[in-house]
Amino acid sequence: MDAKLFGEVFVTLLVIVDPPGMMPIFLALTGPLTARDRNRAAWQAVALALGVIVIFAVAGQTLLDYLHVDLPALQAAGGLLLILVALELLTGKADDPSQQVTSNIALVPLGTPLLAGPGAIVATMLFVQQADGGADVTAIAAAIVAVMATVWIVLRFSGGIVKVLRPGGIEVLTRIAGLLLAAIAVQLIADAVAAFVTQYADMT
Repeated sequence: MDAKLFGEVFVTLLVIVDPPGMMPIFLALTGPLTARDRNRAAWQAVALALGVIVIFAVAGQTLLDYLHVDLPALQAAGGLLLILVALELLTGKADDPSQQVTSNIALVPLGTPLLAGPGAIVATMLFVQQADGGADVTAIAAAIVAVMATVWIVLRFSGGIVKVLRPGGIEVLTRIAGLLLAAIAVQLIADAVAAFVTQYADMT
């Protein structure tokens, strides 16, 4: 296994996924849940993200070509989805435990597009395309698993913060997380629009 490639992939994906930055969003979405449901949401989100990244690493370009979908379109779709979640956090609609379903929270938006978002998918696809031999593929696979394990550890033990913040702190954190999520969504859409403009400008 190529240790240098492992380190490069690990650092790149870790920076893109950004576990510390994910924590406030995760706590805002899972704050009303019990500790058991929160831990289950963390596990489900990481498992889904790992599955999505592996699928796109193996057959991502083929799938997008078959559907005639460009990567900027995938990026814009992720941004629109995050805007809907951000609006729920900002307006307080995500605070009602009766409206929360653990699996739904874990799958969308935690698993995708937050963890397995356009950035992580594109980076993984590029690494796989540049891989030369089984040793490189093994290094990339090990790095992906290591990143997801790191994310799970961060999310799994973030529950202690909930006890410190209490309901009032969670409410403030929810609003801040909503604002951050909205900013991330707008940036995703802006990058997608810029990519589309550049792409079609080059074609003309």
